[in-house]
Amino acid sequence: MTAVTLARATDAKQLPQGEPLPPPILAGGRAAPDAALVELDVTGLCKAYHGGPAVLDGVSLQVPRGQSVALIGSNGAGKSTLLRCCLRLIEPSGGEVTLLGEKVRALDKARLRRLRAEIGFVFQRHNLVGQLSVLSNVIHGAQSRQAGPGAWFHFLASRAAREEAMHCLERVGLAEFALRRADQLSGGQSQRVAIARTLMQRPRMMFADEPVASLDPNAGEEVMNLFAELIREKGLTLVFTSHHINHALRYADRVVALRNGRIELDVATAGVDAAALRGIYD
Repeated sequence: MTAVTLARATDAKQLPQGEPLPPPILAGGRAAPDAALVELDVTGLCKAYHGGPAVLDGVSLQVPRGQSVALIGSNGAGKSTLLRCCLRLIEPSGGEVTLLGEKVRALDKARLRRLRAEIGFVFQRHNLVGQLSVLSNVIHGAQSRQAGPGAWFHFLASRAAREEAMHCLERVGLAEFALRRADQLSGGQSQRVAIARTLMQRPRMMFADEPVASLDPNAGEEVMNLFAELIREKGLTLVFTSHHINHALRYADRVVALRNGRIELDVATAGVDAAALRGIYD
């Protein structure tokens, strides 16, 4: 399949002379993202392990502020690797990544740590500390701003930190579980706590790697609805991976499909249907 490039109707290079065109309105009443404010710029990104075949083979894409992008593709297509390379959780083999204005591959450890603190990353594995309270787990999201025991245990945290963490739990509908041990939660509840922890981080942008893959369908819908609400409320950019074509069409403004480490399709969700996306898996 030939790659289809996302139409950038709001790109300043394509605007007529004079007054800029008003931004189109997306589903849910959100204004379309401003293509002039690119928050993620990936150019020729490559990744191979120990001389093996390329997991990523020259991937290039731009994500403007406020856009929700779904990365789809079969297992091994490179979706998760792409997200991790963008934050150097996996070191790229080649190419460039500019994230929130920072050249990621040029950053030293301290600057990279500060950049990572601005990206909320929700994983398929919820990565909660089961022996600690839900509230303590949410407070862990403040570790990028605060060091020491006050960022580990709710009973040592400042009043302001506890109040902020409770607000985050309220936002995901789990305030009544604040003092429950995290290992007593259901899968859907655990993922919502992980999202609350990400909110505690005060992110400028969010990544999510198959956030509902381990959840039953009902819990998965609840989590994706929550993501959509939070992104809309806070005006955040979201890039998420998924095997659920319906989730990609429902919750993203744009779908980027990968096959064998390359972009196979890059299109606005308004311009594609489920049948076309299923062809990516053939």
